Amino acid sequence: MIHKFSLIGFVLLLFSCGGEKKELTKLNNIDSITIKEVVGIANIEPLQRILTLTAEASGIVKKINVEINQSVKKGDILYVLDNTTELAQLHQSQSKLATQKAVIEKNQASLKTSEKTVSNAKINIDRAQNLFASNAITQKQLEDEQLNYDTKKLQLESSKTDLLQAQKRLVELNSDVEYYQTILDKKTVKAPLDGKILSVDTKLGATVTTSTNLSDFAPEGPVMAITEIDELFANQIKIGQSAYVRAQGDSVVLAKGKVILAAPYLRKKSLFSDKADNLEDRRVREVRVKLDSTETLLIGSRVECIIELK
Repeated sequence: MIHKFSLIGFVLLLFSCGGEKKELTKLNNIDSITIKEVVGIANIEPLQRILTLTAEASGIVKKINVEINQSVKKGDILYVLDNTTELAQLHQSQSKLATQKAVIEKNQASLKTSEKTVSNAKINIDRAQNLFASNAITQKQLEDEQLNYDTKKLQLESSKTDLLQAQKRLVELNSDVEYYQTILDKKTVKAPLDGKILSVDTKLGATVTTSTNLSDFAPEGPVMAITEIDELFANQIKIGQSAYVRAQGDSVVLAKGKVILAAPYLRKKSLFSDKADNLEDRRVREVRVKLDSTETLLIGSRVECIIELK
């Protein structure tokens, strides 16, 4: 009986060793497989990313000049906040500026008059000195001409000072106009680039702040697929590798492109983590693929991005 149990144990041991060898062979075969493609879930975004438009100042929405899906040009006015106070301040400063320009013109005319007066007084004093030398006039007459000449010179210097002060005041008023114009400009929201309005997230009469999202904006130009590649394959991603995108669960290629960015570090999943408390310990590398065609792709679409490693 003992011999029979020993024989059975020996047979089981052989089977066990054989099973371990088969498992090791399978693992070795897996390690030797060459990975040709890496697949990641991607979002479609403009190459310059989706921009959030906000106002530079707080206020009440007075005008909305855009609609969803509207194409706009750089500098187009999209939103206007109530600007009654700012407009009045600007007009007041512009009025002061115009008045000061008139003062400068008057001072310039006075300066020219003073210059001519001094010139005439100089001629008179020179003539009086010649006449006095020939005893044609008295000492008193010469002194009167000298006094007149000195007085005209003082008036000329005063005219120069008045003009200089008026010009300095003009610079200050110009600065005021520029300041109030800047304040007024902050009450309008303009398109930062050529592009398309993706959403209108406010309404007339709404009070907004500098942190209020007015619109999502897609700059004009190419789009890209932003994906996250698992750390297991992260080192195999290189800039310039070919890639393509397809609908999830489909085999039809929607667009082709090239890898234009591979993040220099690994991080926790962020693009497609459905829960903020996701504690999965896998890390990923962000990869961006510039796509050649945008006709069949909507911004914000979730697709499969396949990167060709070979």
